[in-house]
Amino acid sequence: MKTSWMILGLAVAVALLVVVALPAAETPTAGTKAPDFTLKSQEGKTVSLHDFKGKWVVLYFYPKDFTQGCTIEAHNFQADQPKYDKINAAIVGVSVDTVDSHQQFCTKENLTFKLLADEKKEVVNTYGSVQTLGKLGDVAARNTFLVDPQGTIRKVFLKVDPNPHSKEVLEALAELQKK
Repeated sequence: MKTSWMILGLAVAVALLVVVALPAAETPTAGTKAPDFTLKSQEGKTVSLHDFKGKWVVLYFYPKDFTQGCTIEAHNFQADQPKYDKINAAIVGVSVDTVDSHQQFCTKENLTFKLLADEKKEVVNTYGSVQTLGKLGDVAARNTFLVDPQGTIRKVFLKVDPNPHSKEVLEALAELQKK
């Protein structure tokens, strides 16, 4: 009996080492198919990337609700929402915060676009958008992916500055839509 437990313990230890040793996913690049996913929004409803087929998607990852940079970035996207609507683009934010946190953040900051909760960090990993921030631990890196109406990534922004970012995204979308 003791040997069985030792073997089981060894098997679990090896499995953990394999999981820890797996490298983080590579960041998808422009020209590749955007990895699909399904997460819960601030309304508690499931939202999938493929739900936006036929629209441009501004898929932006951000570290934490209620923090200064994330609030600035969200306010700028919200202020420009009519411009995104005009060019058939949906804004979708993803962080590792909870649905409840997103709901509170959207209410406090008057945000109307979708914020998705990736508590298991699966989507941020798939998009190569994980960073470790001190006491916060692993959070989403501030990266943005522009996905075309057919589901292909057309532009990637890494480590963005939240202040001018919405304007940069609008300029990139205008350029991409000319092609």
